[in-house]
Amino acid sequence: MEIDFKINDFEGPLDLLLHLIKEAKMDIMNIEIEEITRQYMEFLDKQEKMNLEVSSEYLVLASELLEIKSRLLLPRNNTPEEEVEEDPREELINRLLEYQAYKDITKVLQEKELLRRDIYTKIPENIHNYVEENHEIHADVTLDDLVKALQNYYQRKNDNKPLNTKVTVNEISVSSRRHDIKKLLKSKKRVSFFELFPVMTKEYIVATFLAILEMAKNRELVIKQENNFEDIICEVV
Repeated sequence: MEIDFKINDFEGPLDLLLHLIKEAKMDIMNIEIEEITRQYMEFLDKQEKMNLEVSSEYLVLASELLEIKSRLLLPRNNTPEEEVEEDPREELINRLLEYQAYKDITKVLQEKELLRRDIYTKIPENIHNYVEENHEIHADVTLDDLVKALQNYYQRKNDNKPLNTKVTVNEISVSSRRHDIKKLLKSKKRVSFFELFPVMTKEYIVATFLAILEMAKNRELVIKQENNFEDIICEVV
């Protein structure tokens, strides 16, 4: 079934011309001007018969096509000494290629616009306004410092442990480790951070580390380090 296209189905005369070229399966670099001009003129004639107004820009391109067609029909008698005449279609082809490039870019931007509609953003906020002051462990020791120090300590212990070991699995809770640490600090007042990890099993390390963080948060102990790479000290507040 033949589909009727109207002027307002296209964004302009170049859009119409590109459509006709694609429908005719022509190579845009080698347009058959006579055939494409015939189709273009038939299209405009059909619009006029349907009492549809044809804008002047479509008529301008029609006149350009007729001019190119007439120039191609003129005989060429170039001699070797004469300068070779340029292809009359060249300017039109360049305009079509440029227009096609803009159309392709527009399509990509439209697709990105549709994707962007599903994305919501907000202005960055200063989250420090929502952090309670007692969450800070110590001004000189960060959580990253503690994790890195514990990793290094754990690695050293693993490197020095005997090849044959016997592991006893006991459930260790954070509350029990808090109790043990409080008891130790009550007697010593000040201990090395690494002294709180006498057992180097994963369960024991995790429970102890969480207990230390919870106690620091509740101001039950303070974690200090005088200088970089020195021992980390835990002491009673």
